[in-house]
Amino acid sequence: MVVRCWREDPCTVLHVVGDLDVAGAPRLRAELEQAIAEADPPNLVVDLTEVPFCDSVGLGVLVATLNRIHHIRGRMILVLAPGMIRHLLMITNLDRHFETSESIGEARMALGSAA
Repeated sequence: MVVRCWREDPCTVLHVVGDLDVAGAPRLRAELEQAIAEADPPNLVVDLTEVPFCDSVGLGVLVATLNRIHHIRGRMILVLAPGMIRHLLMITNLDRHFETSESIGEARMALGSAA
């Protein structure tokens, strides 16, 4: 898994490439924790359009991060392509909890309009 992270006002963008599984989840968790620590408020855009697979460990990282973000009054938007992760969120009813977007630009606009 490769995670690129950059600041793009009004948010921090994390672009993830590769499987979000037991092997890749610790890398994403570390990048998310660093992004949260460096941002005030923590508004994250997590681009998962190049993540073909997510297991329960990866999903757990996303849920734990969402809970932490809500607790500290930030926002997190997942950028999703049609496919496995969008379906996974739907069948677990997590699509009701996560904000999602079709593109990084759309997610940035949503965060900017709330500022």
